[in-house]
Amino acid sequence: MSTLQPSGVPLQERYLALDVLRGLTIALMIVVNTPGSWSHMYGPFMHAAWHGFTITDLVFPTFLFVVGNAMSFSMKKMEKMNQGLFLKKVLKRSFLIFIIGWGLNAFPFFDQTENGISMINWGDVRLLGVLQRIALCYLLASLILYYLSKKGAIIFSALTLIAYWPIMYFFGESGDPYSLTGNAALKLDLWIIGPNNLYGGEGIPFDPEGILSTFPAVVNVIAGYFAGKFIQKMGNTTKTVKYLLVAGLVLIALCLAWDPFFPINKKLWTSSYVLLTVGLDLILIAFMILLIEILQQRSWTYPLEVFGRNPLILYVLSGIVISIMYFISIGDENLKAFIYSNAFTNWLSPKNASLLFSIAYMLLIWLIGLWMDKKKIYIKV
Repeated sequence: MSTLQPSGVPLQERYLALDVLRGLTIALMIVVNTPGSWSHMYGPFMHAAWHGFTITDLVFPTFLFVVGNAMSFSMKKMEKMNQGLFLKKVLKRSFLIFIIGWGLNAFPFFDQTENGISMINWGDVRLLGVLQRIALCYLLASLILYYLSKKGAIIFSALTLIAYWPIMYFFGESGDPYSLTGNAALKLDLWIIGPNNLYGGEGIPFDPEGILSTFPAVVNVIAGYFAGKFIQKMGNTTKTVKYLLVAGLVLIALCLAWDPFFPINKKLWTSSYVLLTVGLDLILIAFMILLIEILQQRSWTYPLEVFGRNPLILYVLSGIVISIMYFISIGDENLKAFIYSNAFTNWLSPKNASLLFSIAYMLLIWLIGLWMDKKKIYIKV
């Protein structure tokens, strides 16, 4: 039975826009994370090399934003819990998401060597990552909202974005504090975590989901929480859409004014980047409300709802399945390379082949999600 709001409209229908945005985010995360070839990608499906912004740089912060949206519902119950029960629930959920993310970094737990298959060196597994950041941001945002209330959360968000700027500037390398090799976030991670357990995709040990940059990322979650509360309070009306659009445009304007001094940078998760992504997310959710809730254009939403109903498990599966494909050998190549060369690159240009593979892979994960939805299997942590 659906939970009814004062208006008599089922909760799941009133906030379909949030579910669709969550599903869209998961679909795009899978597409950008699994190209056919990392050497052949269209620009919009790549992260900015360093300073700057592409549409791909919006995907992860949007997921954090929708985590905050979900919290705007769940915190109603959690705020009424006693401290012990609240901490148990939040810490357990955060730990599970974090450990799943760490396990995904280690999967499939074995390496293929000249001497056969051997277990990985567990001491070299990357500590942090996407799910780990989600876990930490969820944990910190929950604690802030529970102990500091809404006013405290707003103050925390403002102070964090402002303080992150001088911290990065004064503790970074003199003359180039926002560079890959000279930033304060890298220095802190090397000191606390060490180079062996950091991401190596930038050519040096550097983690874009590092410790210091997690704090401004918490603001994306808190912003999603307040957006969700605002929508619940105002309802799905044109007035709500207008307010969200104006707020989004104001944040984007502030971002552009800040950018020359503290550049937009996803990998450092700079304060200007937070303002930009929150602003764009407010515009996105406003558009979703207008299209889905006000104009009642819902015929296209179900495929995205499939992703939105099982977001965590489908994201995890997207990492597991591709890892298995890399691990299975067919002749002199792995299964992923075999499929890519025989089903995509033999008739498409390199970039089109790479993009089509990522879309096909996303659809494969979607089919798993569709089966789960039809069977009413919903896995939540």
